[in-house]
Amino acid sequence: MSDFTRLLRPKTFDDLLGQEHLSAVDAPLRVLCEKLSLGHSFFYGPAGSGKTSIARIIASVMKLPFYEVNATSLKVEQLRKIFDLHKNTLEKPLIFIDEVHRLAKNQQEVLLPVMENNSVLIIGASTENPFFSLTSAVRSRSMLFELKQISDDKLFLLLDKALNIKDISCENDAKEYLVLSSGGDARSMLKLLEFSSSIDTKIRLKLLKSLRPNALSAGSSEAGVHYDLTSAMIKSIRGSDADAGIYYLARLIDGGESAEFIARRLVILASEDIGNANPQALTLTSSCLASVSKIGFPEARIILAQAVVYLCASPKSNSSYLAINSALKAINEGLMLDIPKNITQNNENYLYPHDFGGYVKQTYMSKEVNFVNLKDIGYEKKMKDWLINMKKFSKD
Repeated sequence: MSDFTRLLRPKTFDDLLGQEHLSAVDAPLRVLCEKLSLGHSFFYGPAGSGKTSIARIIASVMKLPFYEVNATSLKVEQLRKIFDLHKNTLEKPLIFIDEVHRLAKNQQEVLLPVMENNSVLIIGASTENPFFSLTSAVRSRSMLFELKQISDDKLFLLLDKALNIKDISCENDAKEYLVLSSGGDARSMLKLLEFSSSIDTKIRLKLLKSLRPNALSAGSSEAGVHYDLTSAMIKSIRGSDADAGIYYLARLIDGGESAEFIARRLVILASEDIGNANPQALTLTSSCLASVSKIGFPEARIILAQAVVYLCASPKSNSSYLAINSALKAINEGLMLDIPKNITQNNENYLYPHDFGGYVKQTYMSKEVNFVNLKDIGYEKKMKDWLINMKKFSKD
């Protein structure tokens, strides 16, 4: 941990930077914590947004022994030692697990008994939503909280505190670069400040750029531009304007955006906006993501450009996007249908479609509901026609 990070790490909820939805006096997390009623919880959000700090604050407020481990190197025996150490004591330890989405299934199973009897408080953190990698048993015993990227205004306040603590001078353009090139990552900003102040106590823009030539992957070095450029690129591709798509891709690359971030956005677009109108779009963009993660810039720009042009020139359909949103909305509004007996496991009344030439009419839903509406676009038209004709000409 850098000296600046140690000195400026928040000690209370009131000190926490930029997470008012969690730290405000009436925020549910803080209320539960102060009432000593907080249960097992998982936090996810951008790097440097305060996940570890929140875990430490919780331990302090609830007066719990604090253990910090990382899922990438965690051994089951390490957990058992902590459990045994507190087995016959009245104090409940807080075990903070960073990179929690990397927990193996056997590690999660070891946690279940102590989560169930509440002899330990488990707090996990990740830069990605961990609920998709946790077992249903762990999920059902815990809560999920999201942290937001720290705003530039908050980072400027933190920077001023850091400069005052160490009595360092910093020119205005250097201040802006420290904040805007850090992509909402407070830890990264403080580390850059620490490295530069070790060289010269008067911080200048030239020195900072020699240590960090480009903005971090969270975005462009201009405030707010990251989001606008990303949006512009996506909307240009969706609108099939290849020149505009390439231009905004170039702007993102020039602004220091990471190749992986851009490629991930293209993968999402391939499924959301093109879908089955051209199923190969998802394959190509997935290959793009895998390739740029291994190759990196400057060559990655060519791979990204190929993907952008391909997506622009592909027919567009959002029918799959609309279908899953419609189904999830129906479920959230209470549509819980019984599974027909004929398609439950090992049921003798199930009709195996391959025995009937690929399709046979039978009940798959206890109530007829329409979510999927394929469009007459690209390959999706062929899929739509196939489904219609298959049902029309099949033998019941």
